[in-house]
Amino acid sequence: MLLAAMAIIFTIALCVYPKQGFEAGMSGLKVFWDVVFPSLLPFFILSELLLGLGVVRGFGVLLEPLMRPLFSVPGVGAFALSMGLAAGYPMDAVITARFRETGQCSRIEGERLLAFTNTADPLFMFGAVAVGMLKSPALGGLIALAHYISSFLVGVFFKFWGRKEERLNKQQASVSVHTEQQTNPSSPRPFILKRAYQAMLEAHEEDGRPFGKLLGNSVTESIQTLLMICGFIVFFAVLIEILHLSGLMTLIGWPLMYVFHFFGLNTGLVHPMLAGVLELDIGSAQAAAVAAPMIQKLAVISGIIAWSGLAVHAQVASVLTQTDIRMKPYFLARLLHAVLAALITVILFKAGLAKEVGPAIANISPAFAMWTHSTTSESSTMPYWSLAWQNLHIWVLSLVIMLFAAFAFLGWQRRQING
Repeated sequence: MLLAAMAIIFTIALCVYPKQGFEAGMSGLKVFWDVVFPSLLPFFILSELLLGLGVVRGFGVLLEPLMRPLFSVPGVGAFALSMGLAAGYPMDAVITARFRETGQCSRIEGERLLAFTNTADPLFMFGAVAVGMLKSPALGGLIALAHYISSFLVGVFFKFWGRKEERLNKQQASVSVHTEQQTNPSSPRPFILKRAYQAMLEAHEEDGRPFGKLLGNSVTESIQTLLMICGFIVFFAVLIEILHLSGLMTLIGWPLMYVFHFFGLNTGLVHPMLAGVLELDIGSAQAAAVAAPMIQKLAVISGIIAWSGLAVHAQVASVLTQTDIRMKPYFLARLLHAVLAALITVILFKAGLAKEVGPAIANISPAFAMWTHSTTSESSTMPYWSLAWQNLHIWVLSLVIMLFAAFAFLGWQRRQING
């Protein structure tokens, strides 16, 4: 009854504010067409192709020594992590759902994976937030560092998620037959590169689709997913505008005003925080525009980015409908991520790292450097079609770093055994 009443009220509000609702929907559609579509479409197609060709399963064998001890997830989880780092929301959820559908992870492993791979892409934090909203390129490195440190901590915490259930249902929650855990430990195992190659061939044979059909299916499924994302972006853009015009946002934020006042925080950040609960772009932009101390604005913006907004939550829930992965652990992880990101941002800012972190991170990748050294006017005229190429650069870089870490960890393990 409550949901039905809310739907009726929202419909009436659209009739009362038709012009404002239309304009809000057009603004959401523009964001999707200019930014989301060109930056995500290549990655959706690429991920489907790599899954169908078996490359992802091969990478999973190589990255198992890193992902299993750190996060208690299969090695293929590193692919979802790298794609999430490069393309942002909800790329990780789409890939995790595909892993679950193909049996490459258990339900609990999928929930653990979603807990820490749901991250914003660095170009959003460096470009849209630091340069476009805060007018300070150096703050991009601070926000990104706090975001990824807190995400890593969430992954470590959620390593213990579902342990009791795994023990009770060990056979049902075991990993895929293609992972290293199900290899007979008594027989000698081939070298890891050979195992990865064999796993890739097996996955490709199981898929069975010729490349032409695989490419066509990849494009079709990617477009369908992106249209779903477009619908959520437009819907929540209109919803936030209706809540603002009707005064409901002020009514909801009234108790928080007293909480902010009690802790000595700027009460002007209440409305941006509530908007960020629904949609991160709008909430971040409103928080950046408030005349409040920078440290408070940064904490709120970091929390909003880590929370990711109910708009992204709805996208993730829609993607997961065909699987048995639950939304409860994802929701709890986003709360924890938001709190940790805000706290770490405050700590780093008070430590005086705002000016040092940005240029240091920019030296890692030309894509970061472009944002950090650009001016506000340059960022506003940046061609959005280049986002795909820059995100691809970040994806390759993150994947190479994780492969290097996995081999280093594997070598250390062997020395410990031999020693």
